[in-house]
Amino acid sequence: MKAAVYHAAGDVRIEERDVPTPVAGEALIKVLRSGMCGTDASEYKSGPKIFATQTKHPVSGHHGPMILGHEFIGEIVGDIDSASGFTTGDLVASGAGISCGTCQRCLEMRTNLCEKYVTLGLNRDGGMAEYVAVPTSTLVKIPAGLSLDAAGIAQPLAVGLHAARRAGVRDGDKVLLIGAGAIGTFVLAGLKNLFNAEVTVLDFAGNRLERAARLGADHTVDVGDNAEGDIRKIIGDSGIDVIIEASGAPGQLQFAIGLVKRGGNVLQVGLPSTKQEIDVHKIVMSEINVTTTLAHVCDHDLGPALEILGNTSLAAELIEGVYPLSDLVNQLEALGAGKIQGKVLFDPSL
Repeated sequence: MKAAVYHAAGDVRIEERDVPTPVAGEALIKVLRSGMCGTDASEYKSGPKIFATQTKHPVSGHHGPMILGHEFIGEIVGDIDSASGFTTGDLVASGAGISCGTCQRCLEMRTNLCEKYVTLGLNRDGGMAEYVAVPTSTLVKIPAGLSLDAAGIAQPLAVGLHAARRAGVRDGDKVLLIGAGAIGTFVLAGLKNLFNAEVTVLDFAGNRLERAARLGADHTVDVGDNAEGDIRKIIGDSGIDVIIEASGAPGQLQFAIGLVKRGGNVLQVGLPSTKQEIDVHKIVMSEINVTTTLAHVCDHDLGPALEILGNTSLAAELIEGVYPLSDLVNQLEALGAGKIQGKVLFDPSL
């Protein structure tokens, strides 16, 4: 089979690999769509930081060149245990995260923090290939009538839903979302589908903010010298209840801390490329809650993500194209250079 294999920074190759053989609890998936994200691009540009490569991964045990792809959907092929709830021919989306189910965090339903957590395409071979063997615990059936392209972005939308839940938003809150790139757009979708909140989105003027407005943002604000004043005019004297920082841009966490109301919530989603300084005094004296978010909880987030994709224009707004695996390196370089604003999918059969 064809597979996109990560060897080192700047070295991703389309290679021939054996079709994997599922073990107990797994299904063999014929991959129909596989997406790339910012993690793939950053690891291609300057990794490996989290990818398993030549060094044996301490949890997954994987070592050596690794097949990319942690955002994928496909069709179950071959034999499968009927007790799994799936059958051959089912179209499924994978959450990609594999948890043990028995540690303290798993028992708390925080499977994304499992002590033995590994992710297909990050820590062991993933779905940027014609076939992938996947634990059935990571799978959710794709609703009838949902297009393959739309289903192909269910996993990153699940990440956005998890972030929205983690932010501590309540109905009636005034929320500021910093960053309207792909992940920020998924968080926006989560906010608008989970809560009755007034959401203001901050980003550079142009396509991103226009897209945010079409997808339900109540207000948009252009980045610039007047941004803080414009935000305060929109929000009014009541102040901002929740700020979600989804850009990862330097200084934006501190900007959020300085702007949120006393007793408010700040959620950090984006990952800055450098260490950041924050004003701890303001956090303590205003009793601000600063929290973070990681990945998603498959049982809570993946099914709802698929439902949302069937009822919104999110896929049409975000998907920039579907390409063959042979174009992966070009697309990784474009994403790393900031030339892609939405999501790119790959069809391994092309």
